[in-house]
Amino acid sequence: MSIRARTVGHLALLGVITKEDGQYVSVCLQLGVASCGDTVEEATANLKDAVEAYFEALRETSELRRVLTERGLAA
Repeated sequence: MSIRARTVGHLALLGVITKEDGQYVSVCLQLGVASCGDTVEEATANLKDAVEAYFEALRETSELRRVLTERGLAA
């Protein structure tokens, strides 16, 4: 999965999808963000939306740089 963040450029993130009880669960391992969907494509799209919403919340609270640095995703 690849997400473009305005303040940090391009960031490659790993999304893992597993099937659980008839649904596909998607998780971004580096951020601990998760979502789900009825299909792999839906789970992927929902995870991208969830990550983008997470980044937006971090931007709004001025925490983006700190969180990315703590997780080893920014210098």
